[in-house]
Amino acid sequence: MQSDGEVLFLGGVGEVTVTLGHDGLSFQPLHPEPSSSCWTSIILQPKLESQIKFADVYAVELLDEGPVCGPWNPRIAIQGKTNNEMHRFAVHVVTRSRKQPSPWVPCEYLFGHKDPEICKNWVEILSACTNSEQDRPKNLLVFIHPLCGKGRGRKNWEVVASLFDRAKINTKVITTERAGHAYDTLASLSDKELKKFDGVVAVGGDGLFNEILNGLLSSRHKTSYPPTPEGFGYVGSNETRQGYRNDGLSNSMPTSDAVNVMLPGVLNKSDDHEPLLSTAESPGLGISSLNQVPSVSFPNDWFRLGIIPSGSTDAIVLSTTGERDPVTSALLIILGRRMTLDIAQVVRWKSSPSAEILPTVRYAASFAGYGFYGEVIRESENFRWMGPARYDFSGTMVFLKHRSYEAKVAFLENRNTDSLTASAENVASGIKLLQPHQKRPRKTICQTNCSVCKETLTCGQSSEDEIPDSSRTICENPKWVWSKGRFLSVGAAVISCRNERAPDGLVAEAHLSDGFLHLLLIRDCPLPLYLWHLTQFTKKGSDPLTFKFIEHHKTKAFAFISSHDESVWNLDGELFQASEVSVQACRGLVNLFASGPEV
Repeated sequence: MQSDGEVLFLGGVGEVTVTLGHDGLSFQPLHPEPSSSCWTSIILQPKLESQIKFADVYAVELLDEGPVCGPWNPRIAIQGKTNNEMHRFAVHVVTRSRKQPSPWVPCEYLFGHKDPEICKNWVEILSACTNSEQDRPKNLLVFIHPLCGKGRGRKNWEVVASLFDRAKINTKVITTERAGHAYDTLASLSDKELKKFDGVVAVGGDGLFNEILNGLLSSRHKTSYPPTPEGFGYVGSNETRQGYRNDGLSNSMPTSDAVNVMLPGVLNKSDDHEPLLSTAESPGLGISSLNQVPSVSFPNDWFRLGIIPSGSTDAIVLSTTGERDPVTSALLIILGRRMTLDIAQVVRWKSSPSAEILPTVRYAASFAGYGFYGEVIRESENFRWMGPARYDFSGTMVFLKHRSYEAKVAFLENRNTDSLTASAENVASGIKLLQPHQKRPRKTICQTNCSVCKETLTCGQSSEDEIPDSSRTICENPKWVWSKGRFLSVGAAVISCRNERAPDGLVAEAHLSDGFLHLLLIRDCPLPLYLWHLTQFTKKGSDPLTFKFIEHHKTKAFAFISSHDESVWNLDGELFQASEVSVQACRGLVNLFASGPEV
């Protein structure tokens, strides 16, 4: 190969001089026409560019001898293209769609030459260069939910499977056959078997991703339970808290207190809402699990999770990539894009006020919600035959009931907060009264190469909204804020939770990996005001959290106590019955095949 470039024939352009650089290759037309240049051809042909970066190449193929189209321009197009028979190779890259700025699309550059050895040498060189790109997966475990989103799971995999084959990525594909199939399979995998894969891909919705997440973390995430305030009743010291660690599957599988976590009738259904727990045995992947403490633990640097969006809302994909597009997500996985993602650890202490204390651990990647959020999911189980439309119908029914719930919530105060003030008499008594917050801080939206997510973990600024009463106090050592009263809903957003109905998400300023939860406390209020609040989510650029009956707190942990007998939580769309819980944000607990939304 000549150091100053080699002459190849490029389909749609003609003869070009191709030069290999350290980060890619570039080409120049050998015989540009003044009236209709090859560069004009490239501009008119929406896929082609004059440079190819190795970071954007996902496959290189040596093809059989065949036709390569000549230059493309309006004059030649009228007369018909000239096809040249020659030896060929294709360079497959990703590029941007000209119609929309964000979605990625696959693009093919077809090169040709009369000498087959030259084509072979180029394929070997380009393959070596692209294989040297770090973090690209070689082996993936894929779970397909066949019925999610009215059958979109299987259809979407058929669309993107050829991309993985072309990139020479080995995929072990499992089509889920029952509720809890993915959870049981992953929870039962041995280290030896898990290490065969570079990651797990969910072809489904947020519910399937939640199932995969919990299956991986159930025995592989070793950490203390979330901190709790004095008076919560369960954790009195660090030593006790260490005794309640999630040491295996026992905390995640059904027990006498946990059998009613998923409501009756759910386990035999199939949709994008897929519960975690199942009584069926999992065959794993053909290798028996070893009875040993796993050496694979989270967080780690090598294992990643991916999603091919096929669900009803796909909030996780929209929040992490900005697009609900299966091809874009597949290309992000193939190219090995990487970002860390916060995960909420949810510990249920009691399933109901009268139940025994039995800590059970769950994880959520996007949202944990009680009250309105939980009741919508529970109500929707009665209308599964409606498909995704059942959420709108159930949401309307629950909204019209306008139920509120008596509860107590305590959240961990940020050290750098400047929105809390206290009167002299309350300072003297050792208790601070929380005063109304006068102005919301400026929003910093999470995006690709986000500086907030990359910086060292520090305490952020508080973001409380105005509160109409003074029912909350801060308990010293540690500083916990108690909020008591009747709530329409209690929710914690791990990420922005963008979706097609809420383009900015539930919390527009939530970041993907800053170590914080956004706690939303919606106090009881008149029905028209609550409707006004909900409609604001549908408007891009609005701020639905400015109402006086809403509290918004940026915190690392919170605890919740309810006296309601049927307290139901919504964890990423999965039902979880719990009357007393503690929750904490686990910063960067998992890695995702994504690079953040482009805003």
